[in-house]
Amino acid sequence: MNKIPKIFLITILINVFFNKGLNALEILEVKIIDSYKVSRDFPGKLLPSEQSKLAFEIPGKIKSINVDVGDKVQKGDILVELDDREALATLNQSKAKYDLAIQVLNRFKDLRTKGHISIQDLDNANSEELIAKSQYEFYKVKFEQTKLLAPFDGVIQDRYLDTGSVINGGIPIIEILDSKNVKANISIPISYIDKIKIGESYNFEIGDISTKAILQRLAPMSLGGSNNRLAVFVFDTFFNPGSVATLKLTTIEKGRGTWVPIKSLSQSEQGVWAIYTINDQKKVTRDLVDVIYFEGEYAFVNGTLKNGDLIILGGAQKIIEGKQLD
Repeated sequence: MNKIPKIFLITILINVFFNKGLNALEILEVKIIDSYKVSRDFPGKLLPSEQSKLAFEIPGKIKSINVDVGDKVQKGDILVELDDREALATLNQSKAKYDLAIQVLNRFKDLRTKGHISIQDLDNANSEELIAKSQYEFYKVKFEQTKLLAPFDGVIQDRYLDTGSVINGGIPIIEILDSKNVKANISIPISYIDKIKIGESYNFEIGDISTKAILQRLAPMSLGGSNNRLAVFVFDTFFNPGSVATLKLTTIEKGRGTWVPIKSLSQSEQGVWAIYTINDQKKVTRDLVDVIYFEGEYAFVNGTLKNGDLIILGGAQKIIEGKQLD
């Protein structure tokens, strides 16, 4: 909320006599400005920054599921394991063949140095070592694929299967949500897009909490001709996904006028806005104004008002236009 009256208006009290009685009128002295703040709220739901359904790349039988719904995990934790006996045996065999190929190659290098074997024999040993190495690395990856690891720090959101289930590759086992960061997708009118900048921080309210988030990216324009664009904001503090996050966007708009309390405004049946002022002769005058923007209990108006004019705040309905205030 703009601190309107404290910044732009000076409050004074004057006593005037009207209808032979003493009436205290609250008066504001106008200060004309060339711009004003506009506050807009744009709500959106909080989503996990990362969310993933985890599955094995290979088929197998689930040996153990080490987590359950609600558990917090860290990146690299082993969440689920397949029966790895066959994969481990194959890995050990390939490792033994690789170790043997290394020994043979080293021995052939020594023999070639002494001239006991041909270059072709050494090349063959080199080739055998490379083949054994590639097979070992292949089966090492296959063994590693029997372990399902947490890709990031998070919370287990769901669990789809149990220990003992036989699965094919690609079948989701568990779902994990990022537990460190959340994001909010906010739909913003195109007219406001040029007022925000990627990488900058903006104010948000989540329930009773005021916080900040960084504008990460703007989605491309919709082919459907929407007048809004999707802005993605990232929070560095964790909040519960599904909560409503409200972007509190404040912009500076150019426009000459002044802030006045809404209670100082009157409106005719035709919708024309007016303000009662006191002129230099202490007479009440009715000045027509255009209301540019409302915020809370205040309005930004322009018209014939000028610096130093005195606006009647309260009791205007009791004042007759043109009445002399003694």
